[in-house]
Amino acid sequence: MLCKLLLLAVFGLAMAHFEGVVVFYLRKVLGLNDTVSNRESVREFPKRYLYIEMTREAATIIMLVAIAILAGSTWIERGILFLWTFAFWDLFYYLSLYILTGWPENLKATDVLFLIPVPWIAPVWLPVGISSATIIVIALLFLFNII
Repeated sequence: MLCKLLLLAVFGLAMAHFEGVVVFYLRKVLGLNDTVSNRESVREFPKRYLYIEMTREAATIIMLVAIAILAGSTWIERGILFLWTFAFWDLFYYLSLYILTGWPENLKATDVLFLIPVPWIAPVWLPVGISSATIIVIALLFLFNII
C-alpha cells in the first residue's frame, strides 16, 4: 500500500503542475490579468472557452477516478486512493500556480474551484485546508494499519 500511496502522490504532483501550466498559458493567451480574485476571470472568459474548460475539469476527474480504480482492489480502497490523489493534485496545483505566476498572493485570495455544474468560488485556504486534512487523515490511517 505504501508504494501505491507514494506513486499516486507523485502522479497527483505531476498532474497538478501540468494543470498549473495549462492555466498559466490560458491566462496569457486570453490576455487575462493576474488578479487577487479569479472571480472576475469567469466573467471575462469567453463562453466557448468556459465550456472547453468544463470538459478539461471533467477529464481531470475522470483521470483521477480511473487511476484510483486501477490502483485499488476494493471499492473502499479505490475511494481512499481517489481522495489521496485528488488531495495531492489540488494542493500542489496552487503551489504550481504560485511558482509560475506568484498567484495566489495569500490564502485569502478567491478562486474558482470548479466550473461544474456552476462556478464554485471560495478563498484558496478552503481547498488547501481540505486537501491537507485529507492527506494527513489518510496517512494516519495507513500508519495505524487501518487501511
